Amino acid sequence: MTYRVCFVCTGNICRSPMAESVFRARVAEAGLEGLVEADSGGTGGWHEGDPADPRAVSVLAERGYESGHTARQFTPSWFGRLDLVVALDSGHLKALRRLAPTARDAAKVRLLRSWDPDAGDDPDVPDPYYGGRDGFEECLEMVEAASTGLLAAVRDQVEERTA
Repeated sequence: MTYRVCFVCTGNICRSPMAESVFRARVAEAGLEGLVEADSGGTGGWHEGDPADPRAVSVLAERGYESGHTARQFTPSWFGRLDLVVALDSGHLKALRRLAPTARDAAKVRLLRSWDPDAGDDPDVPDPYYGGRDGFEECLEMVEAASTGLLAAVRDQVEERTA
């Protein structure tokens, strides 16, 4: 049975597609393709149907990540098919938990940086949209740092299911 992870930010054109791309690469490197799927969405539908922000695409490409993406809005119906919903900041965490149809669904929502031991007291990946390219680079660094711990946690879940 496939373990499904969905990354969620505001408009699904910057942070969550970056997290999805990085995590897909980590899954492939770990040989977990077919066992783990990554997806992404936004809490709002402003950019639905749009590609990822060109700055996000550029930063991802420079680090060797694939970035084919079309923005979508996260809806409550998605919870039923997901094992883990990864929020990129505290606002998304709250919004997603409010959207959750059940307490069990709300428990699926976690902050990305909760898997980064160096995140300290700042659990949020800041929105780079209104800034320059350096914000996208910082975002990618935070996503990469958290993805290692996230992959380890997901691998444990996959191993429990297949044991």
